[in-house]
Amino acid sequence: MFVSLKNDTSNDYLYQKIYKQLKENILQNKVKSNEKLPSKRQLAKQLNISVNSVTNAYEQLLAEGYIYTLERKGYYVEDIGLFDASKLSKDMHFPIDLKENNSKSKNFLSLSHMTVDITEFPFNEWIKCQQKAIKNHKKEFSEIPHPQGPFLIRESISKLISASRGVVCEPEQIVIDSSTQSLIRTLMQTQHKNTIFTMENPGYRRIFNLLKNINIDVKTVFLDDKGINLDKINPDTNFLFVTPSHQFPTGKIMPISRRIELLNWSTKQANRYIIEDDYDSEFKYETDNIPSLQSLDKNQRVIYTGTFSKIMIPGLRISYMVLPPDLLRNYKKHNHHLILNSNLLTLYTLYYFIEDGGLLKHLKKMNHIYEQKRKKIIKEIKNKFRDNVEIKNIPAGLHFLAYFKSKLTYEEFDERIKKEELEVYSIKRFTLSKHNKEEDIIQLVIGFAKIDVNLIPEAIERLYRALNTANN
Repeated sequence: MFVSLKNDTSNDYLYQKIYKQLKENILQNKVKSNEKLPSKRQLAKQLNISVNSVTNAYEQLLAEGYIYTLERKGYYVEDIGLFDASKLSKDMHFPIDLKENNSKSKNFLSLSHMTVDITEFPFNEWIKCQQKAIKNHKKEFSEIPHPQGPFLIRESISKLISASRGVVCEPEQIVIDSSTQSLIRTLMQTQHKNTIFTMENPGYRRIFNLLKNINIDVKTVFLDDKGINLDKINPDTNFLFVTPSHQFPTGKIMPISRRIELLNWSTKQANRYIIEDDYDSEFKYETDNIPSLQSLDKNQRVIYTGTFSKIMIPGLRISYMVLPPDLLRNYKKHNHHLILNSNLLTLYTLYYFIEDGGLLKHLKKMNHIYEQKRKKIIKEIKNKFRDNVEIKNIPAGLHFLAYFKSKLTYEEFDERIKKEELEVYSIKRFTLSKHNKEEDIIQLVIGFAKIDVNLIPEAIERLYRALNTANN
């Protein structure tokens, strides 16, 4: 009456078959609470199996709380209660609207600003650095790391950004996390409820949505020819989020005059800070890199954020933030209990990748490759669209903004580009507040990092078909 193995055709082990049948009978109340089960030997004899199989099944049921044992008396069914039948869901099928389509056609091409080229990444060198990390840091892997990240890695990052971006900081000022979003969220959760956060418009929508979701008052400011328009900033702003070295998504580079104005603005009131998102400034073509805004800051009002996603592999998920001392003190007070989100093995691997020169070597190589891709894609666009396109040809970063003459709406364009199996995003995605579309113009953010240089002509042909209203 308790278990039968005759009709059980599953591939489970014997003890699992016994366990599952008994559990189901208990859940369905076919075996009553406090009812005694057969002894292990008795059930084993009835089923013609070993006592060990029955023992394993009983022990699993005991561990999960389905049965209990009384010394020298045996095993009994626990009083586990019954599910409330009135509350049971009638439909146990997974909702269709939550299903994900995780397949992309092999014919799919990407001009996304979010992607990078990993075909040239030195995976063999990375693996060697990983082996060094495993060999040299076993003790560290067994312990909970510093909430801002291991000091050794923060020290290495501080040297790197000092040399490459002119950032002035101590290792103690660096906070490591898996993304810029996570860093901003953690920082803003330490601020008072009336904090006002201002962003460039168009700008980084992911940050905008994040702040809205944690109930931060977010303002937006449109750009002028030099970047964010200082005259339009809410005077009560506490944090101003900018991308001065390659404005996202327009690509504008903030000139020194506006940078000085911006730094002076930050000192006119207490508790004013500038967050400088330096997301892809390592890539500069034709001239040397533009120094960071933080390198000019003499009053410790700039919070510098950077990432390794663009210069290495996005999937590694390593970003960092440099906090001024007063904000660092407040950050430590509120967040000393946090556990580091980033993968410790990846961080120590990164340390050796930096120290052994692998990162700078890779960065130099990718600067050349991306410059060639950028030139190629701009040439193809101009040849195909001729007078029907205006390109904001700023030689920096991994994307540029282009204005295409088209009578399509952005919604119509989105539908047509899907049919062409081409990934590319319009300015609408990054417009943070209502903004009237320019008549007969489609603004696109063209990324060129991921696409194979030999497939660029095909990608531009698809873009042409999507924008050509004669195809309607």
